[in-house]
Amino acid sequence: MEIEWNPEKIEEKSFQIIRSELKEPLTHPEMEDMILRVIHTTADFTYANLLHFHWEEGFRPESVFQPGKKIYTDTRMALSGINKRKLKALGMEAYCLVDDPEVAALAKEQGRTRSALALEKAAEDPDTSIYVFGNAPTALFRLCQLMDQQQISPQLVIGAPVGFVGAAESKEMLLNYDVPSISVQGRKGGSTVAAAMVNALLKRQ
Repeated sequence: MEIEWNPEKIEEKSFQIIRSELKEPLTHPEMEDMILRVIHTTADFTYANLLHFHWEEGFRPESVFQPGKKIYTDTRMALSGINKRKLKALGMEAYCLVDDPEVAALAKEQGRTRSALALEKAAEDPDTSIYVFGNAPTALFRLCQLMDQQQISPQLVIGAPVGFVGAAESKEMLLNYDVPSISVQGRKGGSTVAAAMVNALLKRQ
């Protein structure tokens, strides 16, 4: 076996393999780049049918990536996976508050998850317009509650909490809102999936 060492060629070949092994045409060909990137990240072809794109006709999700805007992520893992070079070139930044000392103290005092409380703190920042969830259903549930209370109006939500308790339900709840969103239906998802979605949109810039 001849080993390929060039990362760009490895990615290119991977995408060629994914395209050749897809069983059916994509239902959202306009989002092929994102779907392929998520499959590339997970080696799981079921994602071809699990990603749900929720917005009005004509909306371009990459359009919300604007100078001065911020991306909030619910985990450090999702944050670490986002392409910082691209963000910097756009004049944007991404951050996570799940390990913020104030958040940790409040979580212990109130008996609530750090993820939900971190989301509340992020929602206070008017420059935070994109919310990315790769782990915590409670954070996504709390976002929905804040939207109900008209305390927050995100420009884009990426919902990919993973797990058996609340993950699927939180993503179903997200679809009740007019806010543009991309979600992974069912129990699957994860921080690496969420980061891959963001990077697919950044790659369009």
